Amino acid sequence: MQKVIVLDDIAQEGLDLLNSAEGITYEIRTGLKGSELRAALTEFDGAICRSGVKITGESLGGNRRLRAIARAGVGTDNIDKAMATRQGIVVMNTPGGNTLSTAEHAFALMLALSRNIASAHQSLVEGRWDRKSYMGSQLADKTLGIVGLGRIGKEVARRALAFDMRVIGYDPFLTADAANKLGIERVETVQEMLPRLDYLTVHTPLTAETKNLIGLPELELLKPGVRLINAARGGIYDEAALIEGLKSGRIGGVALDVFANEPCTDSPLFQMPNVVCTPHLGASTEEAQTQVAIEACQLIINYLTSGEIRHAVNAASVDPKTLAALRGYIDLAYRLGRFLAQWQTGAIESCSLNYRGEVADKDTRLLTSAFCAGLLEGAMEEEVNIINADVLLREIGIELSEEKQIKAGVFSSSLQAELTRDGQKLVAAGTLFGQNMPRLIRLDDYRLEAYLDGNLFVFKHRDVPGIIGAVGSIFGKHGINIAQMSVGRTSNQPGGEAVGVLNLDGVPDQATIDDLLNQEGVLDVKVVKLPAAGQVPAWL
Repeated sequence: MQKVIVLDDIAQEGLDLLNSAEGITYEIRTGLKGSELRAALTEFDGAICRSGVKITGESLGGNRRLRAIARAGVGTDNIDKAMATRQGIVVMNTPGGNTLSTAEHAFALMLALSRNIASAHQSLVEGRWDRKSYMGSQLADKTLGIVGLGRIGKEVARRALAFDMRVIGYDPFLTADAANKLGIERVETVQEMLPRLDYLTVHTPLTAETKNLIGLPELELLKPGVRLINAARGGIYDEAALIEGLKSGRIGGVALDVFANEPCTDSPLFQMPNVVCTPHLGASTEEAQTQVAIEACQLIINYLTSGEIRHAVNAASVDPKTLAALRGYIDLAYRLGRFLAQWQTGAIESCSLNYRGEVADKDTRLLTSAFCAGLLEGAMEEEVNIINADVLLREIGIELSEEKQIKAGVFSSSLQAELTRDGQKLVAAGTLFGQNMPRLIRLDDYRLEAYLDGNLFVFKHRDVPGIIGAVGSIFGKHGINIAQMSVGRTSNQPGGEAVGVLNLDGVPDQATIDDLLNQEGVLDVKVVKLPAAGQVPAWL
């Protein structure tokens, strides 16, 4: 008999599923923490939780029984996924259950800002009838910017269009065709949309790229009087910048459901006019909580009874021997995906992977999933891993294909990826030196051998004397050390164009980039950030 522990209160509909599942019993134990939680988890095969319990590494350490944790909701920050992976525990979430509720809440915040709902209500509570002070603004004919067009962002867009708003969207994986089908305008960068917006809402995860997406530098780009909404993750807006923008009048209103530090009960924003805040209520509807409870219980039932894994955020559905044999190639594929995600911008339309040599005779599905995980990492509402990455890629409309050639080329094994990005074809290929040393061996038509780790500086330049020395001098001037260097060209004849890939010990700032772009003969530069050598994602 399989045993399941329910660690937080969940909807009865989910419990009913557990009651009816053959071969499964369950117990509800809420409010556990510390040694009490650790001891309880050793008694069960599966666990179901929401955000209340904190499943730390200490509470999972040494657990030899627990096999799966299902989170009734999207975020899994309250679960130590690295420790769960080391313990062989699958962590799953329910990404679709709260989509409509969160979209509706974001829209409710936008309406509350437009019509001064909260402050007008407070005036009545205080015994004042003051219509003139609360003149509002209609949404129709206003321009809404949406950053992140995943499930929730798309639902917000549909509602905005129903209110006769103009909608501008930014998402690195939103194609022109997908934007046309939604009826919205697509832009290449967030900065491009900022001067045009009456409202801005964000629906992305909190990553290094999205943290402080709107900060002090962006205030000057914003249209005066713009209203900002965030029902996604705290920290996407710099709260100090919001305060400054409200004081200066650059920002006309702010509505927040999430905060950089939660729970948040004391913020200067709470005392400011034109601000509406709620305590992380995006998914707090009866319908959403019922749906995520049903989905979480079904995930646990399916896993314990049939071994099915869905919406996993930390583990690969493969046996340990196979994973060990492919570990180096999985790391290579993941790094190629991370590289291509950053090397150029624009919406990705299709992706083709070509495996050549010995690796083509292995289970390349894992490698394809690892590449997709690298390509999508940080760009999705869901946590991306080796299990769900290729599915998510296809869900957002990107065509994915594989080719295999058993006959080896220059290297005994190689992996080549070709992306179509806004109609432009981009090619990158890599191989594995030894067991665990990924190398970049091709960029478009340029052949080279570059390390795929750390801070990479990629620059196209004229293939003439003096360029490499000049670039090195500029980095030296700015105090940045070059650890490795590789240069490639399309032919053996000098005088054309070439590409250089430098591994740097630091990340160049904008002043360094400007100096490099001003150097005669340097045509284009790009900084790509990859994991350090030997560092692998949690799911690996």
